[in-house]
Amino acid sequence: MSQNRKVLDVLDGKTVTPPPIWLMRQAGRYLPEYRETRQQAGSFLDLCYNPELAAEVTLQPIRRYGFDAAILFSDILVIPDALHRNVRFTEGHGPQMDPIDEDGISKLNADNVDRHLQPVIETVRRLRRDLPVETTLLGFCGAPWTVATYMIAGHGTPDQAPARLFAYRHPEAFGRLLDFLADVSADYLVAQIDAGADAVQIFDSWAGVLGETEFEKFAIAPVRRMIQSVKHRRPSAKVIAFAKGAGILLKNYRQATGADAIGLDWSVPLSFAAELQKDGPVQGNLDPMRVVAGGSALSEGIDAVLHALGQGPLIFNLGHGITPQADPNHVTDLVNQVRRFG
Repeated sequence: MSQNRKVLDVLDGKTVTPPPIWLMRQAGRYLPEYRETRQQAGSFLDLCYNPELAAEVTLQPIRRYGFDAAILFSDILVIPDALHRNVRFTEGHGPQMDPIDEDGISKLNADNVDRHLQPVIETVRRLRRDLPVETTLLGFCGAPWTVATYMIAGHGTPDQAPARLFAYRHPEAFGRLLDFLADVSADYLVAQIDAGADAVQIFDSWAGVLGETEFEKFAIAPVRRMIQSVKHRRPSAKVIAFAKGAGILLKNYRQATGADAIGLDWSVPLSFAAELQKDGPVQGNLDPMRVVAGGSALSEGIDAVLHALGQGPLIFNLGHGITPQADPNHVTDLVNQVRRFG
C-alpha cells in the first residue's frame, strides 16, 4: 500500500510529476475548523496530548486540500515538557519554561519520557488508521540545538544569544545537553515510526544563528547522532532534516547528517537549491508571505520553484510554516497550480 505514497517515492530519490505537496503548519490557525477544535481543547498542550483532537486537526487540511502528506499535530517542546521543565504557552508571549543550568543538565533523566509522550504516539496510531491509504504520514521532533535554545533561555529570543553564550562558557555541559536531547529525540522518532509514521522530519528552526564552527558542533553533529540511531534501529526509516536559515552551510548538510532529504527555507536561492538537488531530494521553498499575498505574487513564486526544481526529486512545500494570516482560498490556489505542473 505504501507504494502509492508519492512523498515516499521522492524520499527514495525518484522524480514525481507533479511533485507531491504538503505545507509546514498546514494544520493551524489559518483554518476556521482548527480554531473551533482549539477552543474545545483548553490549553495548546492539552490539544497536543489529546489523541482524538490532535488527530482531528491533523486530518482537517487533508480533508480540505488533499495534501500528499499529513504531519502529526504536536510541538517540538513536548520533549522538554516530558523532562519536567514546566513548559507553558502564553497568548502573545509564545512558549515559556523554567530555564535550565549546569546543575539541571546534570540531573536530566529520561525515565518517564516514553510514558509522558504516549498520548502523542496514540495520535500517530489513530492517524495511520484514519488517513487515506495514499497519504504519507510524517512524524517529527525538534533538533537538539533548537530545543536546547528554549531550555537555556526559558523562552524564544531573536538571536538565541543565551544559548550561544552558555555554549561558549560551559561547553561540556552544553555538549551533554545536546547528546541527551539527541538520544531522547531519536527514541521518540523511533516510537513514532513504530506507531505508523512513514517518515519523520527534524526541525532545526534556529540553525541560522550559528557560525560555521558552531553549525558543525551544534547543528550537524547532534542531528547526525539522531539519524544514525534511528537508522540503526529502523534501517528503512526516511528522515527529512530542515535547518532553517543555514544558507551556504547546507552544502554538505545532507552528507554530514545522513538525511534522506533536506528542507530549504525561502531565503535559499533557487540556483543553489538546484545544486543541492543533484545530491538528492529537496523540500521547499516558497515564501509563506506569498500565500498571504495571493494573486500574481503567489503564482509567480510557485512557478519559480517548479521551474527550478520540478525536474528532480522535489517535495513542494513552504520555506517555513504557513502563517495565521493566510487565506485558505490561497492555499487552494497553490495546490491547484502545483497539481497542474507538467
